[in-house]
Amino acid sequence: MAWRMLRRKDFHSGLLNLAFRASRGGEKHFSDGAIGKLAQFYRSDRPKHAADCMPSNHFNIRNFHAGVYMLAWSRKKEDIVGLKAPKKEKRVKRENRTQPPVEAPYVAPKPKTATKSPDKTVDIFDGMTLLDLSKRTGAYISTLQGILADLGEKVESEFDSISIDLAELVAMELGVNTRRMHTGEGTNEPRPAVVTVMGHVDHGKTSLLDALRQTSVAAKEAGGITQHIGAFVVEMPSGASITFLDTPGHAAFSAMRARGAAVTDIVVLVVAADDGVMPQTLEAMSHAKSANVPVVVAINKCDKSGADPERVRIQLGSEGLLLEDMGGDVQVVEISAVAKSGLDKLEEALLLQAEMMDLKARIDGPAQAFVVEARVDRGRGPLATAIVKSGTLVSGQHIVVGAEWGRIRSLRDTAGNITESAKPAMPVEIEGLRGLPMAGDDVVVVDSEERARMLSQGRKKKQEKDRLRKIDEGMADELEINEETPERVEMPIIVKADVQGSVQAVTDALRSLNSAQVFVNVVHVGVGPISQHDIDLAQACGAYIVGFNIRTPPIAITQAAARANIKVLLHKVIYHLLEEMGRAIVEKAPGTAETQVSGEAEVLNIFELKGRSKSKGPDIKIAGCRITDGHFSKSGTMRLLRSGDVVFEGPCASLKREKQDAETIEKGTDCGLVIQDCDDFQVGDVIQCLEQVIRKPKFISTQSGSVRIEC
Repeated sequence: MAWRMLRRKDFHSGLLNLAFRASRGGEKHFSDGAIGKLAQFYRSDRPKHAADCMPSNHFNIRNFHAGVYMLAWSRKKEDIVGLKAPKKEKRVKRENRTQPPVEAPYVAPKPKTATKSPDKTVDIFDGMTLLDLSKRTGAYISTLQGILADLGEKVESEFDSISIDLAELVAMELGVNTRRMHTGEGTNEPRPAVVTVMGHVDHGKTSLLDALRQTSVAAKEAGGITQHIGAFVVEMPSGASITFLDTPGHAAFSAMRARGAAVTDIVVLVVAADDGVMPQTLEAMSHAKSANVPVVVAINKCDKSGADPERVRIQLGSEGLLLEDMGGDVQVVEISAVAKSGLDKLEEALLLQAEMMDLKARIDGPAQAFVVEARVDRGRGPLATAIVKSGTLVSGQHIVVGAEWGRIRSLRDTAGNITESAKPAMPVEIEGLRGLPMAGDDVVVVDSEERARMLSQGRKKKQEKDRLRKIDEGMADELEINEETPERVEMPIIVKADVQGSVQAVTDALRSLNSAQVFVNVVHVGVGPISQHDIDLAQACGAYIVGFNIRTPPIAITQAAARANIKVLLHKVIYHLLEEMGRAIVEKAPGTAETQVSGEAEVLNIFELKGRSKSKGPDIKIAGCRITDGHFSKSGTMRLLRSGDVVFEGPCASLKREKQDAETIEKGTDCGLVIQDCDDFQVGDVIQCLEQVIRKPKFISTQSGSVRIEC
């Protein structure tokens, strides 16, 4: 009966547990009934026909596993996370309450702002909401509202729009760089093309422009090369007008050529037919490619006897410029600026390229312009030459140019005539700025003088922060330099030039002369003539004064510089300036000490002095030599060679010629030589004289115009 009950499916699994325990501990307590037989089944001596009375499959798979699982769960349930009771911590006796409290260090609260890295640049535009500015800068809305309240502006809702000037002020306060995105709304009308003429030095760029505008600018340039950017409008014979930018071709004016490519629509690459592709030709191609500007090639000087336009085409094609003759889209025109031939074809190519580009610009609204040059006039103050990209620049407007601000007092066109407004693609000279801007700065039109002053102050503050950060980074880099690096001599320099672009070009060229021995430190730059302030600053720091393309200073300034022993270098051609500065740097360099062989001698005979008194010292050996190369010096170190191997090396104890002491003996002379602590001479040995020399660096000027100091 009991075995039949075991076959029931609803038999409780707890009985199986009891049976399992009974089989381990015996069945003395479960001898009667079904439990006893079940325990006997678990033991090894279970009945032979147990399978007949109880199916093993059903028992093992269903009931047995269920029982083992419940047993395991009952043992492990205390280890389940959350069910185990936490242990009580040991009671610790409290400290005496009469003791004074421990002063904890002050921990500053975390700032509420979460701005982006200052290296990142966010785009701002006119009419953006506070929410847009918050998303771009990463700052909280409440933080932006607090900054606006400090600026005197109250913005209640995060969906209220703000002007682009306010957005820039708030971003500068947060330490985030900004890029203005000007609106394209308004009436778009066709505008003239802005064409930049680029190429290698002395390939005829300015002569080409002279032929186009029937003037003679190249004759007025110092050394026959252009020293700064010239912007002017040329009325073509067809009636169309084109704005031209002339850029210098010397290697030092690379940054100026880059700015010319940044504001241009088309690049005219001038290549001399008799000279071919040169380093600055390739550099101009790279500037045009980086600015994504189409190129029109003008092969100049085709009237010369050695002209080979086909060779120029092959060279340009090998450099990756796809010409029309080779299946590309770059137009090629053969011209002669001197003979004024091919100019009509060049005009046709430029107008065709401009028509394909469909150049249009916004006429209405505030102007967007870029500075291509800046200078200081003695009577008119700071002047900036700018090209309008869109909008209309009107006389009397308040503007911010870079970090400088002012109110436009007058606008002058390229002919020097005063105009009331300037439309797109028109170069104008702006008068009325409070300070001198940098070439490449953008011109921003603002509503009021107060807003212009605030923007200028904010930009100056940010520029100062960036300058200090770069100084800190430079000092950190210097600390990482290996201690074995020799110390460099500092050469402070003050740079003065006629225009801002020339200041930057000369400064970059001088800094390229830095070497391991001389550090060229440009302590001050400025536009205009040399003043007494420059003399005082140079005297304080022992600097050179470099004047480029400026007038000769007054006699009082010259005499003050002479009394203070200050060197003033005035040049109008950058080649000559860099050559003179290179020689000055080489002279100031400490040089490196090197050991070199100054002379060689052959041992012809050996003389020995014996039996000398104690006062004269022990016996010595004298090598009778003949100088075969160079010269011997008593202050040098002597090296004894035998069969090419060094036998001994030591200082010279005595050097005589015909029984007379000598300091130096030249080639072809016989002499007597004694090397200190050396008496192992043999006939036929070779003696070398070693001297310490100071090797100065070399000033190297390449054909392309680039210079460097090689140590």
